[in-house]
Amino acid sequence: MAGVVIIGAGHAGGAAAGFLRQYGFEGDITLIGEEPYLPYQRPPLSKAWLKGEASLEDLYLRGENFYADQRVTARLNTRCYAIDRAAKIVTVASGDHIAYDHLIIAAGSKARPFPAKGVEHVPHHLLRTLDDAERLKSVLAPGHRIGLIGAGYVGLEVAASARYLGCEVTVFERESRILARVASETLSSFFTSTHTAHGVNLVTGAHVSELSLGDGDKKIVHLADGSRHAFDLLLVGIGALPADDLAVAAGLETGNGIIVDEQARTSDPTIFAIGDVTSRTLPFYDGRFRLESVPNALEQAKQAAAAITGFKPPVVETPWFWSDQYDHKLQIAGLGVPGTTPVLRGNPASGTFSVFHIDGDGRLRSAECVTRPADFMAAKLLISKGKTGLDIAILADPDAPLKPLLQ
Repeated sequence: MAGVVIIGAGHAGGAAAGFLRQYGFEGDITLIGEEPYLPYQRPPLSKAWLKGEASLEDLYLRGENFYADQRVTARLNTRCYAIDRAAKIVTVASGDHIAYDHLIIAAGSKARPFPAKGVEHVPHHLLRTLDDAERLKSVLAPGHRIGLIGAGYVGLEVAASARYLGCEVTVFERESRILARVASETLSSFFTSTHTAHGVNLVTGAHVSELSLGDGDKKIVHLADGSRHAFDLLLVGIGALPADDLAVAAGLETGNGIIVDEQARTSDPTIFAIGDVTSRTLPFYDGRFRLESVPNALEQAKQAAAAITGFKPPVVETPWFWSDQYDHKLQIAGLGVPGTTPVLRGNPASGTFSVFHIDGDGRLRSAECVTRPADFMAAKLLISKGKTGLDIAILADPDAPLKPLLQ
């Protein structure tokens, strides 16, 4: 049996290598990664890593011995720049050609370009990789003024970490509320209050028109209203795009990511794609979705490995996500869809509550759970079951068990 080549040595790519061996694949496995590190966890970068609470060994998915023991060739610091589908060869920057029987693209995502005037002349941070996180960590000092552009989950996690380290933090968000595109108004209001209580200055409706340099190497954020804000450092986090350039150049079908089926197979039957880079369908929702999450990366790694080896396919999971900010653990089950009605369970002022989103048939479509893990676990099951006519009174009562709804 010949080999599998995996482009991308992140969480998805590393997991795929492991699952291939677990499912009985005996051929060559080559893992190609642009970074100098073995596959590692990215979620801690905005939290434990910045706060100095994690080591490199803590981040690694598996120790170095695993790759040697499982005969996985890890080619790190290596960029793949071409896929020849006809010859079944990938070409890396050194000029080497690596043949494959099956190819797995796990290239992840890349930072969305920030279109403000002057951005190319003003030093600013991104947070996509371990090196990005280390550069940011090295300048997060007590009293430093930090400007964060973008109030998504990662930006808010960095804000919480920076406050923990004694920095002064201002967050600029273009929308009228934080997390506007990904969270309910109830959840946005809760985290607005939480960050404000911890001393974060949240500026919503903020249209950044320009970046410039000021005295003493200050970074100046210019808003469309004419105001100017000076900072010691800037972090831009306005979302991500799929890193699908190789796939596009190779002629694979794409559309907000690489189009894949339920086996993570692309339009080329010998090529799979997994993780942040993919556009996939879900049995619980209409349409296609590009999910940026560890659970999605692991699930698609299993799908690809199972398809290649003939192993039993995994059961499709309800998509889920999480975020840790200060002492609050947010867990989200499912995806937001239009036309749902929110049902509040618990009191946000207590720091422990859930928001269930119910459609017109009484089905649960998504749930936002703050420090209520039992609600979260029940919500995942309810979404996957697709039960209609759920009892709203039970959902709204924080003391009522949800188990009867599962029967």
